[in-house]
Amino acid sequence: KNFQGFPTREDFDIVEYELPALKNGEILVKVEWVSVDPYMRAYSSRYKAPYDQFGFQVGLVEDSKDPRFPVGTRVVSHKGWCDYCVIDTNDTKSEVDKVYKLPNLKGLSNSLGVGAVGMPGSTAYFGFLEICKPKAGETVVVSGAAGAVGSLVGQIAKIKGCRVIGFAGSDDKVKWLEEIGFDKAINYKTADIAAALKEAAPKGVDCYFDNVGGELSSTIINQMNDFGRVSVCGAISSYNENNMPKASILQPALVFHQLKIEGFLVWRWFDRQAEAFTELIKWIQSGQLQPREHITEGFENIPTAFLGMLKGENVGKAVVKL
Repeated sequence: KNFQGFPTREDFDIVEYELPALKNGEILVKVEWVSVDPYMRAYSSRYKAPYDQFGFQVGLVEDSKDPRFPVGTRVVSHKGWCDYCVIDTNDTKSEVDKVYKLPNLKGLSNSLGVGAVGMPGSTAYFGFLEICKPKAGETVVVSGAAGAVGSLVGQIAKIKGCRVIGFAGSDDKVKWLEEIGFDKAINYKTADIAAALKEAAPKGVDCYFDNVGGELSSTIINQMNDFGRVSVCGAISSYNENNMPKASILQPALVFHQLKIEGFLVWRWFDRQAEAFTELIKWIQSGQLQPREHITEGFENIPTAFLGMLKGENVGKAVVKL
């Protein structure tokens, strides 16, 4: 059923049904990895319950009536939380509905197809590089920094020669971020955010990658330098609220520091995602990028993994192995 405030396990039912016989242009996929992501909560109000939970998955083609996807091919699709599915390979209603072959991960785990070499990786790569256009030596701040996207953004910023500050919600996450190369990480739940940021970035902030929204983001934006750039990926601080939270206004900072703020949906760059995947795989293989996964096992545990991710229990990308 549709969520009221924070989702609960009782909002989900597991339903069994017979899959139809394949038609021309369809493939039968055995799902191996399922993704749980914050956008699932944000988008849920667009669907009338009951609905099949959407989301990315990696699976193996077990039967095919499309020669482009022979049996044995691994594919990435947005067919959601299921153990088997039939996919119409010609379904192109939107970019998100397009099925594609899992990239050649060169020995890396196939789970990265729903993580660092999938939608979250593409989100971090394009959302940061195309909108923030970072320059070496600049100071970059990331909120939600220990999550699937934020942890990649911070590491990409380091690869590009930036000083990187991350905000996360526990001391363990702060410790991990500094272990993977963040110059400074701050626990927003316990720190005086404005004072801690001023100390960490005494010369101000040039780029901000915003996963969180709310008062945290207002505080960061009010410490930005002239011509700073803000890439708005999400607002997880508000996803479970029935009434939209209020935060300090941004207009004085935007005007007096001539800031640029731009929101985005990753599908904007769908036709270029191979470019991102090539770079991300190269960085992972070289050790410059260290993706971390929070793995839950078992189909029946997908809702629990989703709820845990919304509570911030994951470090890195939350995935479920079937």
